[in-house]
Amino acid sequence: MIIFVKLLLAHLIGDFILQPNSWVSDKEHKVHRSPYLYLHTLLHGVLAFIIIGKTDFFGYAFALALSHGFIDFLKLKFQKKKTKRNWFIVDQLLHLVVLVVISFLYNGQIIDFSFMDNLFWIMVTALVLLTKPTSIIIKNIISIWTPESKNDKSDDSLQNAGNYIGILERLFVFYFVITGHYEAIGFLLAAKSIFRFGDLKEAKDRKLTEYVLIGTLLSFGTAFLVGLLTNYCLLFF
Repeated sequence: MIIFVKLLLAHLIGDFILQPNSWVSDKEHKVHRSPYLYLHTLLHGVLAFIIIGKTDFFGYAFALALSHGFIDFLKLKFQKKKTKRNWFIVDQLLHLVVLVVISFLYNGQIIDFSFMDNLFWIMVTALVLLTKPTSIIIKNIISIWTPESKNDKSDDSLQNAGNYIGILERLFVFYFVITGHYEAIGFLLAAKSIFRFGDLKEAKDRKLTEYVLIGTLLSFGTAFLVGLLTNYCLLFF
């Protein structure tokens, strides 16, 4: 379990935190001719090796990096503009399968029984997952319903404010779940609904309202689920 958690953390950092949009754009245009595809592949192997922190994991890290690069190549090669969202989901699922397989193979050699060490890796992985990775995942999921803006009001909003609000609300929900304060989640959801109600009422756009509602429920639901899974994992350590 803890090996998988560490590998998942390495994946989240490499695929979401340390991969700028410029890399993604260059890979989509040049595919295997993009140097960022190979740099990204190398980064995943290095991160996995560093986070696991065992010299005998080098071969597994190398295999992980190769598989990651190959899966990314397949996605870049076959995805189209209309199927980009589907390929994103398939790509992430395949990466998770690889992490499970490598964890299973390696776990027979190294088993870590340190509670504090396990607690640290589980909590860090959960927190990283709820930041930029979840924002990107939700954005891809609801991209099919993105409403066309009737009025350009980008100047009325802080830059990336929605993204940071989403991250903060997920972290709050996660904290409330792992500490058992479930009633506070309802208060947080109600507070956000009140603040959002004025903007949505003024816009008079039903599609926008539904879009925001889906995004909010996915955000809260993901944080709630991650919190429950974290509590469940900690029962074993």
